[in-house]
Amino acid sequence: MVDLTPMTEESVRTMLEEAGARTMSRSGHSENYGAPRDFSFEVKGLFGNGLGLHVVARQFNYRDPWEAEGRVNDLVDVSLTRDGAYTPLPKGYPFFQGTDQEEGVEEDRLREIALCVKGVNPKVYLLQEMTGDL
Repeated sequence: MVDLTPMTEESVRTMLEEAGARTMSRSGHSENYGAPRDFSFEVKGLFGNGLGLHVVARQFNYRDPWEAEGRVNDLVDVSLTRDGAYTPLPKGYPFFQGTDQEEGVEEDRLREIALCVKGVNPKVYLLQEMTGDL
């Protein structure tokens, strides 16, 4: 089993800020242990190119059956936004191809996604819309 680094609201917010995004976040969770997906935290980051990432951690993972280490978020779901609406990336990028969400993302991959989205030139959207590729 791969030992994944736990992510918190603060660690994800810091990661997006270090990548150049303006961020906002909130956290909380359901006290109902029977709920299949508890809300943990969400972080939204907006980059200078107008693209944004909406990171949501809903699923708690348990370090062991008796919760000796407590509940953590190893994996998060990430959605891409453009002008306030969910969108895929243009063709040619390694993420968000044909979908506006990447699910089950671990910390290193989230960092790669943030750097990728930061570097997208928004004119590529216009070009691919004109050519019919988007």
